Amino acid sequence: MEREIATTPFGSRPMSLALMAAQIGAKEIPKGKTVEKWQVYRDLCEGKTIVGIGDRSLAVLAGLLSCHPDDELSEENGLIVFPSNKQLSLRSHGMANATLRRHLAALLDCGIILRRDSPNGKRYARKGRGGELEDAFGFSVAPLLARADEFHAAAERVRADGRALKLMRERITLQRRDIAKLIEAAIEEGAPGAWQDLWRRFRAVVDQLPRKACIEELAPFAAELDVIRGEVDIALNNFMNVTNPSANESQNEQQQSDSNPESHFEFEPAFEKARGTVEPRPQPAEPPKTYHLGLVLKACPDIAGYAAGGIANWRDLMATAAQVRGYLGVSPSAYEDACHVMGPEVAAIVVACILQRAQHIDSAGGYLRALTEKARAGQFSVGPMLMAAFKAYSSAPERKAG
Repeated sequence: MEREIATTPFGSRPMSLALMAAQIGAKEIPKGKTVEKWQVYRDLCEGKTIVGIGDRSLAVLAGLLSCHPDDELSEENGLIVFPSNKQLSLRSHGMANATLRRHLAALLDCGIILRRDSPNGKRYARKGRGGELEDAFGFSVAPLLARADEFHAAAERVRADGRALKLMRERITLQRRDIAKLIEAAIEEGAPGAWQDLWRRFRAVVDQLPRKACIEELAPFAAELDVIRGEVDIALNNFMNVTNPSANESQNEQQQSDSNPESHFEFEPAFEKARGTVEPRPQPAEPPKTYHLGLVLKACPDIAGYAAGGIANWRDLMATAAQVRGYLGVSPSAYEDACHVMGPEVAAIVVACILQRAQHIDSAGGYLRALTEKARAGQFSVGPMLMAAFKAYSSAPERKAG
């Protein structure tokens, strides 16, 4: 019944080839196809920029769909709705009659609905002797059924574009934060490098960032921030390698610890048995207080949460580390050994780094004993470990600015 749509509109309304094409498309509905009307409507609301329809026109469409008695659109349920302009205006939030007609025309132009005009242009339904609907004249929502897949694809495209834009904005936000903090740390530590020039380039990019922009407009800014971040990382890595000659060996040790989840350290008594007799205590492997306390707290901020009065100096850090080692399951003998081999300040830094990455370490006590043995053999320096913790904390997605 609904497929035999009148080919020409009533009165002075013109006929066009576009209207004829829309009518033909509405007839090409696969047999038995059904869609949930409000799902199609939601897809249209999300994909409206691609379809080319406005918010007010969609409000009128919602009013038309509310006149359809079933939740599903199908040819068996009928696809003609025939509300009066007064009723449709009330269902479109009290829209003025002239505005209503304008938005109905917009829906028709986009091929979202079709007219099925009666001989006198009125909207009504005719029932048979048994009370069943025999014929109806008004607006056909058949295009919603015929084009449901097209509207869903448009909504998916808009959602994908939105996700890509969100990821681009997150990438820029993380780079902005990381570059600013890394340059600040480098200047504070006196690392050699063209930090003022890098800062000026960084601020020039940030100051030009538009508040509202599409992904294509943001891509050049993100690329420039990536270049600046790369130069910052190279300068800092060079500084760390010069400051800590054994950086490569220590870095290799750290990668082996993290990259093999199947291998884990034994519990501390096994280390005690393996060592047998107590060896003489050597001097600390590196001089104390080599690193600025501010850098340690920036790289490992979690340890500050265990200090009741805050950490204002090295004495506070060492006292807090001695307390934290118990929470991590490190035995007093393991921590005492680390303090004798590495020095109390460096041992406190190591405990802070272990705490920062506790979820990735199976046995904190075993890990500390392994690092102590490395330090005893002159194969460990805390610098690369501290720098890795700093970078990991700065680039973590959950730390992004609110």
